[in-house]
Amino acid sequence: MNSKIITTAIILSLGLFILAACGSIPGQPTEAEPTNIPVVASDIEVVAEGRIVPRESVELSFFTSGQVEEIMVEEGDLVQAGDVVAVLGNREELEAGIANAELELLNAQQTLDNLDEDIEVARAEALEAIASANRAVRDAQYQLDNFTVPTNMNKYSAMEAIDEMKVLLDQARDAFEPYRYKSSSDAKRQELKDDLENAQSDYNTAVRRLEYETTLEGAQTRLENSIDDYESLLEGPDPDDLAAAEERVKAAEVNLKAAKAALTRLELVATIDGTVVEQNLNISQQVTAGQPTMKITDFSQMYAETDDLTELEVVDISLGQKTIIVPDALPDLELTGTIEEISDQYEEKRGDITYTARIRIDDIDPRLRWGMTVAITFKE
Repeated sequence: MNSKIITTAIILSLGLFILAACGSIPGQPTEAEPTNIPVVASDIEVVAEGRIVPRESVELSFFTSGQVEEIMVEEGDLVQAGDVVAVLGNREELEAGIANAELELLNAQQTLDNLDEDIEVARAEALEAIASANRAVRDAQYQLDNFTVPTNMNKYSAMEAIDEMKVLLDQARDAFEPYRYKSSSDAKRQELKDDLENAQSDYNTAVRRLEYETTLEGAQTRLENSIDDYESLLEGPDPDDLAAAEERVKAAEVNLKAAKAALTRLELVATIDGTVVEQNLNISQQVTAGQPTMKITDFSQMYAETDDLTELEVVDISLGQKTIIVPDALPDLELTGTIEEISDQYEEKRGDITYTARIRIDDIDPRLRWGMTVAITFKE
């Protein structure tokens, strides 16, 4: 039903008046008697089609990608804002990251304290850090030196090798796929399976090479930082050293905050009080960041919403105005409502400029359902 202005006008037809205007009627007096035309005022009401909607409905999604490890709710469950409703895996790795960040913060704070309290202890700790970093560099260098780069990857950097091997792996997988379910004795299948396994092995080798190089780079960075820390303590604290130590503390605090935030991003949290109306998660399911996975709806208050008001009609309604709402499925049910919101943004539909209004329903009938169509009469 399109929005429309219903104009109720009662007009009396005055046949004699029309005849008199056209001329005299044979057999009647030649002088036309004056005829009074009654004027009836028109009552104008705006009527629009709308739908029943809840107070609020939100779709939840994770802030990071991962595999679902735990689901706390089912469809129909009531939740409160702040409730954790699902959790992704990989928690142990992120907790380790938090532990490392906490350790770095502790070391940074100790360094700052030691600038004033015990410079000798700080030097000893810095030397130990250098030794530890040296061992890490030594071990990482040993791993890398004993890794033989396959001849088919010699001309590539570590990242380039991964990209190239990934292409070959995908090609091998695509080639094998049509033969996947053929007999294991099928020669072509075995050939393609061998190709796939070789491609997978090459890809794994490329990844391992990058891991070794990255480990070495990280160890060298830690070694360089440890050496810098020690050298900064040789002449005792000064304003520049103090500022650097304070900045290190701040950086460690930021990293710790980021590490903790990464852990909380594994949690799917309800943002409103309401009912779980959709739950699309399964244990071990892989989800991506931003992918809608659950819907929570607040049914504590129901509304009628219409986007059917034209520019000629919206000027005749206002916030706080009373309305009559009649569901199409319950034509004998007449509900009252109050306009709570009128959109400032317009839409253009079928050549009309239209606006959306949201009406709070005063008394909720238990038979009402989300999505039911209704006729909304805006009372003057």
